[in-house]
Amino acid sequence: MKPQQISGEPARGTEWFVPQWGSLRFRTFVGLLFLPYTGMVLSFAVIGSLLARQLIYGRIWAIVLVYFFGLGIAAHALDALGSKGVKPWGSVFSRSQLWWLALASFAAAYGIAGYYMIRYVPLLWSIALLEGFFVFAYNLELFGGHFHTDGWFAFSWGALPVLAGYVMQTNRLSFAVLLLAAAMALFSLVEIKVSRPYKALKRKQSELDDGQQALLQRYETLLKCISLGVILLGAGLLAARVAG
Repeated sequence: MKPQQISGEPARGTEWFVPQWGSLRFRTFVGLLFLPYTGMVLSFAVIGSLLARQLIYGRIWAIVLVYFFGLGIAAHALDALGSKGVKPWGSVFSRSQLWWLALASFAAAYGIAGYYMIRYVPLLWSIALLEGFFVFAYNLELFGGHFHTDGWFAFSWGALPVLAGYVMQTNRLSFAVLLLAAAMALFSLVEIKVSRPYKALKRKQSELDDGQQALLQRYETLLKCISLGVILLGAGLLAARVAG
């Protein structure tokens, strides 16, 4: 059964990460989370955590929750608010609902992080403040959109989560984790470089010729591979540490 189209942005309802079952409101909320891309960021935090020699598993789940609330919900709700001239998920959620969703999730993320920063990992404050800045500056396109660029995206949602995961475990930085953060930033850069032309084609999918349809499918395949590949990398490394 073909999913009901989302009001205001029909192409969004057919995104590959949006379920084709459930109510329009449920599917819109799942779509709003951008789960494959959120999963990449959560995996970056896990991968950074796993670089620590002594692993505290409770802190892994804590940093995962921090990024799920802070990025998966708060940042994406703000992104829906900050999209100038375009409502990527239609009018299913009102602006006030999106603001409440964003602020409540942001508070939950900082509530969890704050507990660890105050008691165990004060160095995490520096990363938390940077991420908090980018949650608003990037997604709401503040300062004339100066921070809404591919490079800042790769830094904020590629490099910083790796550093946050490692700092959460160790309360320090190392040359090795900086290299790893740079590598994950490059994965994020690939994802955003592919995502932008993909979204542009997706918006006008019904008007595309055969060649453009093939290009759209190629972009979608690349996005699936990069996101699921990073998620499996994080899961595999975590499984190896648990087993070992």
